[in-house]
Amino acid sequence: MQIVKNRFIYISISVIIIIAGIAFSIFNHSKGRGYFNYDIQFTGGTSIEVNIGKSFENNDITSIVNETTGEGSPQVQKVGDGNSVVIKTKSLSSEARVNFVNKMVEKYGITKDDISINDISATISSEMKKNSFLAVGVSCIAMLIYVSVRFRDFKTGASAIIALLHDSLIVLACYAVFRIPLNNSFIAAILTVLGYSINATIVIFDRVRENKRRSASTPNEKLIDTSIMQSMRRSLFTSLTTFFTITALYIFGVESVKEFSLPIVVGVICGTYSSIFIAGSVWYILAEFKKRKHSKA
Repeated sequence: MQIVKNRFIYISISVIIIIAGIAFSIFNHSKGRGYFNYDIQFTGGTSIEVNIGKSFENNDITSIVNETTGEGSPQVQKVGDGNSVVIKTKSLSSEARVNFVNKMVEKYGITKDDISINDISATISSEMKKNSFLAVGVSCIAMLIYVSVRFRDFKTGASAIIALLHDSLIVLACYAVFRIPLNNSFIAAILTVLGYSINATIVIFDRVRENKRRSASTPNEKLIDTSIMQSMRRSLFTSLTTFFTITALYIFGVESVKEFSLPIVVGVICGTYSSIFIAGSVWYILAEFKKRKHSKA
């Protein structure tokens, strides 16, 4: 399998997916829906929890919110045993809250005590957003240092981090395309994907280091291809095990679990892809660039 020879094809596939994610973000923003479907944990707003006490349809709740508050795109999510619902919207006026509560009482025969309404501060949400991206940035820097020191080669560390950035951008594209709410679960999902991906990448670079020690004269292209093929079976089996487990969570889990598991499913796929087709190719590009630079010198 000639991975390095076809490196620009694999890189182009990733670029197309990332551009598609950016295009979806811009399209949604142009329609007034925002680049991403930010949860109120990030934007601030109103959170309403209602104990209905019986089964209901999310679409009915959405219609009531639209009718009584004018909110066009509320987040409606069943919780607990499926007889309660959490609704998240932009900040609602007192009049809109009263209209919503009265309509819910009329529709489902509940009392006002069954409805809890809370506001989330935009100041707190801004801090959450800042800390989220800071966590991702710090983790990438820490992994860059770790991989560079472990392999005593900055090219290896840089290649691993580029692969991680690739995974992060594709997971973000997933959030943009499927309009998954961007909340605290995003932090956990993205860090889980990065941790999984870096582990698979390190396995391949370990094999590259071993093969280079055995035959220092082996061309870089053959070195990368051989190392990837030798570790591909392990990478694929590990990925499939994780994929099946997370997919089962997505299929059988409640809505909040699905919002967390879908990005991880995408992350496992793109993490495996980047470990096999991207990280080694980037290492080869950097190594060849350094070699040509030394030759000219």
